[in-house]
Amino acid sequence: MRSYSVLLVKQGWRFQVNHGQSILIAAQEAGIRINSSCRNGSCRTCYCQLQVGQARHLIDWPSLSREEKEEGYILPCVATAESDLELVTDYAFKI
Repeated sequence: MRSYSVLLVKQGWRFQVNHGQSILIAAQEAGIRINSSCRNGSCRTCYCQLQVGQARHLIDWPSLSREEKEEGYILPCVATAESDLELVTDYAFKI
């Protein structure tokens, strides 16, 4: 199965995400907690900015504006990697 590397830029932490797996779940499996609440793309608690790479949302209507999508924001609870990624978030912690 194909996997991709995800770097949380501010923290310097790296983890792997399998093709089709949510970024949030992959982070948790690697011992990293990205703040989240609803896990269905509506609350925006896990909001991150994608700086490098390609991600795809697993749902048609994540709770992001067109402008936010254009600026690279994603919701890791309902997004998967399509390449290696670099993400920016202030709300990630080791568990």
